[in-house]
Amino acid sequence: MKRVFLLLEKTLLGTPIQFTWQKTSGNYLAVAGADHIVKIFDRHGQKRSEINLPGNCVAMDWDKDGDILAVIAEQSSGIYLWDANTNKTSQLDSGMRDQMSFLLWSKVGSVLAVGTVKGNLLIYNRQTSRKIPVLGKHTKRITCGCWNAENLLALGGEDKMITVSNQEGDTIRQTQVRAEPSNMQFSLMKTDERSAATESTISVVVGKKMLFLFNLNDPDDPVSLEFQQGYGTIVCYTWYGDGYIMIGFSRGTLLVISTHTQEIGKEVFQTCDHKDSLTSVAVSQTLNKAATCGDNCIKIHDLAELKDMYAIINLDDENKGLDTLAWTDDGQLLALSTQRGSLYVFLTKLPILGDACSTRVAYLTSLLEVTVANHVEGELPITVSVDVEPNFVAVGLYHLAAGMNNRAWFYVLGEKAVKKLKDVEYLGTVASICLHSDYAAALCEGKVQLHLIESEILDTQEERETRLFPAVDEKCRILCHALTSDFLIYGTDAGVIQYFYIEDWQFVNDYRHPFGVKKIFPDPNGTRLVFIDEKSEGFVYCPVNDATYEIPDFSPTIKGVLWDNWPMDKGVFVAYDDDKVYTYVFHKDAIQGSKVILAGGTKVPFSHKPLLLYNGELTCQTQSGKVNNIFLSTHSFRNSLKDVGPEELRQMLTQALMLKRFPDAWEMCRILNDHAAWNELAKACLHHMEVEFAIRVYRAIGNVGIVMSLDQIKGIEDHNLLAGHLAMFTNDFNLAQDLYLASSCPMAALEMRRDLQHWDSALQLAKRLAPDQIPFISKEYAIQLEFTGDYVNALTHYEKGITGDNKEHDEVCLAGVAQMSIRMGDIRRGVNQALRHPSRVLKRDCGAILETMKQFSEAAQLYEKGLYYDKAASVYIRCKNWVKVGELLPHVSSPKIHLQYAKAKEADGRYKEAVVAYENAKQWTSVIRIYLDHLNHPEKAVSIVRETQSLDGAKMVARFFLQLGDYGSAIQFLVLSKCNHEAFTLAQQHNKMEIYADIIGSEDTANEDYQSIALHFEGEKRHFQAGKFFLLCGQYSRALKHFLKCPSSEDNMAIEMAIETVGQAKDELLTSQLIDHLMGESDGMPKDAKYLFRLYMALKQYREAARTAIIIAREEQSSGNYRNAHDVLFSMYIELKSQKIKIPSEMATNLMILHSYILVKIHVKNGDHMKGARMLIRVANNISKFPSHIVPILTSTVIECHRAGLKNSAFSFAAMLMRPEYRNKINAKYKKKIEAMVRRPDTSETEEATTPCPFCEFMLPECELLCPGCKNNIPYCIATGRHMLKDDWTVCPHCDFPALYSEFKMLLNTENTCPMCSERLNFSHLKKIMNSTQYLQTEVEQ
Repeated sequence: MKRVFLLLEKTLLGTPIQFTWQKTSGNYLAVAGADHIVKIFDRHGQKRSEINLPGNCVAMDWDKDGDILAVIAEQSSGIYLWDANTNKTSQLDSGMRDQMSFLLWSKVGSVLAVGTVKGNLLIYNRQTSRKIPVLGKHTKRITCGCWNAENLLALGGEDKMITVSNQEGDTIRQTQVRAEPSNMQFSLMKTDERSAATESTISVVVGKKMLFLFNLNDPDDPVSLEFQQGYGTIVCYTWYGDGYIMIGFSRGTLLVISTHTQEIGKEVFQTCDHKDSLTSVAVSQTLNKAATCGDNCIKIHDLAELKDMYAIINLDDENKGLDTLAWTDDGQLLALSTQRGSLYVFLTKLPILGDACSTRVAYLTSLLEVTVANHVEGELPITVSVDVEPNFVAVGLYHLAAGMNNRAWFYVLGEKAVKKLKDVEYLGTVASICLHSDYAAALCEGKVQLHLIESEILDTQEERETRLFPAVDEKCRILCHALTSDFLIYGTDAGVIQYFYIEDWQFVNDYRHPFGVKKIFPDPNGTRLVFIDEKSEGFVYCPVNDATYEIPDFSPTIKGVLWDNWPMDKGVFVAYDDDKVYTYVFHKDAIQGSKVILAGGTKVPFSHKPLLLYNGELTCQTQSGKVNNIFLSTHSFRNSLKDVGPEELRQMLTQALMLKRFPDAWEMCRILNDHAAWNELAKACLHHMEVEFAIRVYRAIGNVGIVMSLDQIKGIEDHNLLAGHLAMFTNDFNLAQDLYLASSCPMAALEMRRDLQHWDSALQLAKRLAPDQIPFISKEYAIQLEFTGDYVNALTHYEKGITGDNKEHDEVCLAGVAQMSIRMGDIRRGVNQALRHPSRVLKRDCGAILETMKQFSEAAQLYEKGLYYDKAASVYIRCKNWVKVGELLPHVSSPKIHLQYAKAKEADGRYKEAVVAYENAKQWTSVIRIYLDHLNHPEKAVSIVRETQSLDGAKMVARFFLQLGDYGSAIQFLVLSKCNHEAFTLAQQHNKMEIYADIIGSEDTANEDYQSIALHFEGEKRHFQAGKFFLLCGQYSRALKHFLKCPSSEDNMAIEMAIETVGQAKDELLTSQLIDHLMGESDGMPKDAKYLFRLYMALKQYREAARTAIIIAREEQSSGNYRNAHDVLFSMYIELKSQKIKIPSEMATNLMILHSYILVKIHVKNGDHMKGARMLIRVANNISKFPSHIVPILTSTVIECHRAGLKNSAFSFAAMLMRPEYRNKINAKYKKKIEAMVRRPDTSETEEATTPCPFCEFMLPECELLCPGCKNNIPYCIATGRHMLKDDWTVCPHCDFPALYSEFKMLLNTENTCPMCSERLNFSHLKKIMNSTQYLQTEVEQ
C-alpha cells in the first residue's frame, strides 16, 4: 500500500479529528479539529478551502453527489454549506433555538436532516429551499440516524427511542430500546421469501453491547443480538454482501454474522485482528475489501476470502493509537485518523492506466506518477511525475503522454532524465491517444488528430505537422485508432478500416466491413491487424492481400488484443478479458490456406491488465501500480525440459507445433526419441510449408523416400504448386487438386489423379487440361472397371480408348473390347475380335471366359487358334469331339488329356491307340494291362515293368507268368512288386529258392527275408548259400560257421566270404577263428597267404597286411609272377599311403626293383636300349630276387648293354654267366656270342650322365637313387627309373607317383597306360609341377 500523503497540521495535533470523504468522486477530504476550522484538501493532500466555525465542529456530511458539504458547529444555529464546484461557503439559518447535534443528507434527493440536543428535527430541501421544522421528535438529544432509498429517516436519541419518519417529518414507526442507541443504519435483512427489495431493516448498536435489528415490515418482532463478554464493546459495524454484517469489537475481534432468517446471528467468520484494541472497521464494496485498524496497524482483508490477509500497514510512529478509517466510494483511497490528530491517506486501488510501444511499457504507479520500463531490453525503469491525475497514458519510442479530459502533457524520455515537452489541448475529450516515433494521434469525439510531437525540432512542411481525420465531407465517426512506425490506422462506425501512410502523407489502403469497427490492434509492423466489430466478433485482417480471417471461439467479453513482440513469433497474439487470456496463432503459410487457430487459454489473476506480450511472457499491470509477469500456458515448453515426463512432453510438443516453434519441437522430439513424435513434427512442417525443416526431420528418422521427394520440390516458388505437392504428400488429394489447378502448372493435378488411379477425376481434368490424354486414361479406367466387375462401363471406356494411331495402346483396348463383348453376351463380336487380334494371351483369356459361360466350341476354337492345344483338347473332350482331340494329340503335353482320350479309345475297343495314349499319359499300369489282357504282348509288358519299376505292373506280370507256370519269372516279378512273402512261399513250393535268393540278394531287402532264406539253405545243408544270407542279415558268427564248413570245391569263394564276414563283424573271437582256419590249425592245411593278406586288409590292420604283402610278393617273385608281385606291393603301398602309415623300406625297395624290371620291356619294345640297359643293370644287381629267371635276365642284360655300348658292363655280366651253375642254361642262340665277349673283353664304357639331387643339388648319375651328398633316398621316375629332378616334375593323376615330365610325356606318345598303376592315361592329363617340396617329404621308413 502506498501512502499518498500525511496531514500533520500543528493546529490539529493533540486531539482526535473528524474527517469525511467527498461522496462519489472522492476528490475532496474535509477535516475538522480543535481549531474550529474545517479544512478541505484534494486527494493529493493540497488544501483547497477552509470553513471557519464559531466553535467545535459537531457534524459534517457530503450530499449524495458530493457537490455540497454541510457542517454544523457548537454555539451556532446556522448550517454551513460549501459548494465543491464553486469553492464557496454559504450559511443557512436553521431557525432552531437549541444547539444542533446531528446532520445527515438523504441518499436519493438533496434533502438534509438536522437534529438538536432537545430532540427537535429540521428537514431542509435544498432544491426547493423548503425547511420543515419538527418539534419534539425525540424528548432528548438526537444522536444518530440514517436515510433509506425510499427517503425514510430513522433517528435515535438519548431518550432510548427509535423513530422512523418520512421526508415531511411525519412519524411512521417508533420503538423503545433498552439503552442508548448509536451507529444506526438502514439495510435489507434477508428473509426466506427474499422478495423485499427495499431497505426495511434498521440496525442499531444499543448500549455498545448489543445489535438491535428492527424490521419495519415486522415491527412486533425485533431481533436483539448479544455477543461474548470477551469481545469487549462494539466499536463499529457495517453491512456488506448478501445480508452479512461485519462487526469490530474493542478488544481486537473482527466478527461476521449472517442475518438470513435460518441462521440469524450465526458467526460466519471470527478472527482476532488486533491483539489489544480495534478502533475502526471500513468496507469498500467496489474493492471487495475490508479494513480494520488498531494496535498501530491497518489490516486489509479480501471479502471473497476473509481468511486471506490482503495487506498490513504498520504505523509505528503513532503512540497514542489510531482512530477512524474511511474509504472513498471508488475504493482508491483509504483515510485513517489518529488519536493525536494526524491523518494518513493510502492508495489502495489505482486506475489501471498503461500503454506499450514495441517492448516499452508505461503504467501508472501512483496518482501522479507514471513509470516507463523496458524489461525485455534490460533498461532501468524511469518514473515520470505528471501534473494531473491522468485519465489516459500513452508511450512512444521516445515520448510519454498523459492527460485528462481534452488536455495531454508530453514528456521526452531522455537517457538520463525526463523533460516535460509541452501540453496540447484537443478539440474534445480525449478517448485515447497513440504515440510512435515522431507523431501522436488522439481520438476525440469521433475524430482523430494526427500531429507531430516535436514540431519545432523537425524541419517539416506545414501541412505535415497536423491533420484531422476523417475529412469534413465524410459522414462517419472514428471508433478506434492505432499508430505504427509507418501507418495511422483507424476504424469507423461504418465498418471502414483506413490505412494512412505517414511518409507519403496519403491513404494507401481501406477495407470495408459490414459492421462498425469497435477496436483495432495492429501487429508491430502494421502488416496484420486484429479488429473487433460492433457484434463483438474478432477478425484478422491482412492489408497486403486485403483478406480477413475470422478468429474462432472469440469471446464477446474480450477487452483487448496483444501481438507477440518477439521477432520470431510473427503470427501469435492474445485476446484477453477480465479473467482469462486466449492465445491465438495466425497460420499464414499453411497448405489449407491462411487461418487463425485457438492455441489455448491462461487464467489471469484478479484485476491484471495485460500490457505487453513477449515470447509467451505476458506483462500485466495490477491495481497496486506494479507490473507482474505471467507465462502463458501455451508456452510451457519454454521452461526447462529436463525433468518433464513423456506424457507432458507430448502435450508441450503439440503446443509448440501449434505455435510453429519448430526448433523447440525438435528439442522435445530429441528427448522423447519416439518415432510418432518425429512424424508429428514432420507433418506439421509440411502443413506449414517449412520444407527445409521437414527435410531435416525426415533425414533424422531415416525416411529416404520423402527426403528425395522434398529435395526435388524445395526450390519451387509458386506458392500454390508447392502447397499442392505438400498436400499430396499428406494424402489430402482434393486440396492438392484445387491448389494445383490454381497454380502455374495445372497439369500436376491430372498427373496426381492418374498416379492415384482416380480415373473419374482424371477424365474430368483431362477434358479441360489435356484432351489428347483421354484415350490413355480411358484405357486405364476400363482396366480398373473390368477388375471391379463393371463390364458395361469398362466396354464403353475401352471403346473410347481407341486412338487409331498408337498400335500398342489400341491392341490393349481392342483386347478389352473383345473380352467385355463376350462378358456382355455379344459372343460373336467378341470371338471375331479375338480371332483378328494378334495376341495369343487374349485368345486364351477369351477362351477361359467362354468356357465359364459353357460356350465350349467357341472356347476350343480360340484355344486352338492361340496354340493352347492342351486347353483346346480339354474343351473338345468336354463336348465329346474325339476327332478334334485326335488331331490335336500330337501337340498335347498334358497327361490328363491323354488319359481321357485313352479311356475313350479303350472303351471303343481301339486298344493300339489306347495303349499309345496311356503311354503318353504315363499310366504304365494301364499300358501293361492292355499289353497282357488285350494285345497279348507279354514281352512288351515285361520290358515296361523293368523300365518303369511299376509295382502294380509287376504284380500283373507275375500273375500272368503264374498262369503260364513260369515260376522263376513269377518270383522275379513278385519281388519287383515288393511281395516278398508270396515270392518266398512260391519259391519254397516249387523248389525255386535259388532263383528267389539271387533276385533278393541283388535287391535292397529287409533282414527277415534274408534270414528266412538263410534258414532254408541251412536246412538243406547248403553252407555257402546259408552263410551268404546270414551275412546279409548281420548274423556274422553263423555266417562264418557255414563258410568254414563249405566243401573244398567252394573253398576259394567261401574263404573270401569268410574274410568279408570277419571284416564286417570286427569281432576278435571270429577273427582268431578265421586266422586259425587260414593257418591250418583246424584241418592241418594252411591256406594261401593272399587270404591272410585280404583278412588283414578287411580288418584295416595295415602293418600286418604290409608284412603279408611282402611275403606274398616274394612268393610270386620266386614263382616268376613279377607283375602279380608288383601289383600286390603297389596296392599295399597306395593303401598305406592313404592311411598315412609309413611304408616299410623293404616294400618300397622291392616295388622299385620290380618296377624297373617292368620298365625294361617297355623301353626295349620302344627301341630305347640305353634306358633298357640301365634298368637291366639295376635288376641284375639284385638278381637274387628273381631266382626263377636268373639266366634269362643276365642274358638280356648282356645283350642290351652290348647294344647300348656299355661294353664293360656287358663283359662283367657275361663273366657271371660263365659260372658253371649258369653256363649250361644259356640259350644256345646267345651262348657263343657271350663266350666270345668273355674271351676278347672290351672294357670301353659310355659314361652315365649326371643330374642334380632334388634335395641338395649334388650332381650324381641319373640312375642313382641314393644321394652321396645328403644321404637321402631320392624318388624315382615311374617312366624311366631315373632319380627325379626338381625342375622336371609331374605326377600320375591316378596313383600320384612321380615322373619326369619330359620323359613321361614322351613315353605316352607310344603307351596309353601308366607303367605303375596301369590306369589309362594321355599326355594332356599331365601337369608340370613347379613346386615339388610336398613330394620330397619322405613316405618310406628310413
